[in-house]
Amino acid sequence: MSEQKQHQNLSQSRDDGYTIIESLVAMIVVSVLMIAIAPVMAFSVATRVQARRVELATQAARAYIDALKPNPRTGDAAIKFGGSIPGFPTPGPTGDLADAPVPKNGTTLYCVDMDGEGCSATSSKDFYVQGAWKNTDVTTSDPTSKGYQLLVRVYRADSFAGVTLRPPKDAKQSVVGSGLGDKTIPVVEMSTEIPATGIPSHKSICNRLKTGTTVCP
Repeated sequence: MSEQKQHQNLSQSRDDGYTIIESLVAMIVVSVLMIAIAPVMAFSVATRVQARRVELATQAARAYIDALKPNPRTGDAAIKFGGSIPGFPTPGPTGDLADAPVPKNGTTLYCVDMDGEGCSATSSKDFYVQGAWKNTDVTTSDPTSKGYQLLVRVYRADSFAGVTLRPPKDAKQSVVGSGLGDKTIPVVEMSTEIPATGIPSHKSICNRLKTGTTVCP
C-alpha cells in the first residue's frame, strides 16, 4: 500500500508540474498577443479622439459662420465689424484666399469654449477660429455692405501654447493617419459666402460674381 501511495503522490506531483508549465505558456502567449495589439489599440483610441475633435471643430466653424451672417429680421450679425465680440475676419490676400497668413496668437480670434472654463491656450478642448475675407469690390476694412468670400480655419486652443504654426497648404489633417492630430495646422478649414446686410444671399453672391450687364434677380 505504501508503494501505491508513493506512486499516486508522484503522479499527482507530475500532473501539478504540467499544470504550472501550461499556465506559464498561456501567460507568455497572452503577453505576446497584448504586446502585438497594444499599438493598434492605442492608435484606435487616438484616431477616435481626433475624429471627435474634427467633428467639434466643424461645429465651431459653422457656429462662427452663422454668427457672421446678418439676422434676417434685424439685419445685424452677432459678430460684426467693430463689435464687442472678437474674431471678425481680417482682409485676405489679393490672390488666393487660401494664402491668408496664419494667426500669431489667439487673442484676436473667435473663441469657442468647449469646457466651460473660458478659452485658454493650455486647453485641449477649446478652439480658436480664424476668419479672412475677400471681395475685390470692397476698398474698406468692413466688407459687410457688399458681402464677401470667407475663409475659416479652426485651430486647437493649445496650438498657441509655444507651437509654431505652419501654412495649411504645407499639410492637411488626417483622421486616419494623424493619431492625436497636428497642432501646427488647423483642425478644419473651409470657405463660404457671407451675404451683404439687407440683401438676400443669392442676390448678394450674384452681384459680386456677375460680369458685364448681368441683372441679378
